[in-house]
This record gives sequence, structure tokens and C-alpha cells, in this order.
Amino acid sequence: MRKHSPILAIALAIVLLSSCKSDDSPSCTTCNNPQTVSFELCRDSNGNATVNGEDTGTDYDLYRDGLAETGVTCGG
Repeated sequence: MRKHSPILAIALAIVLLSSCKSDDSPSCTTCNNPQTVSFELCRDSNGNATVNGEDTGTDYDLYRDGLAETGVTCGG
């Protein structure tokens, strides 16, 4: 079993390193409706919604669902 230890260690290291990714950059979309000026909505790295760079303090999905309920459309 000792022969496999270096192979397992290398395989584990490869899996761990390949699964790491930088998720610091926000995912953004443009939102609008007839009553408002277009604005940028982003999912920040902490999971909150940011509007034009300002953290709303609200979960992105909850915020976007609220926008949709009021007639705001986001994305393409």
C-alpha cells in the first residue's frame, strides 16, 4: 500500500488545485424598465446584490426576484 501513497498524494493535489478558482469578480447584468434609467445589477463575491457598485445588503437572488415582481427586466 505504501507504493501508492505518492501517487495518491499527487492525484489529490491535482484535484484540489484544479478545483480552485477565483470567484472574486462579480457577475453583472443590465436592468431596466420604462420608468427607470438602466442600471447595473451584480452578484458580489459575498452573495449580495450590488446596484451600480453599491452593496444593497440583500441576497442577489432575493433582490433580483423583487425587481422582477415590480416589472424590472434584467439581462438579455
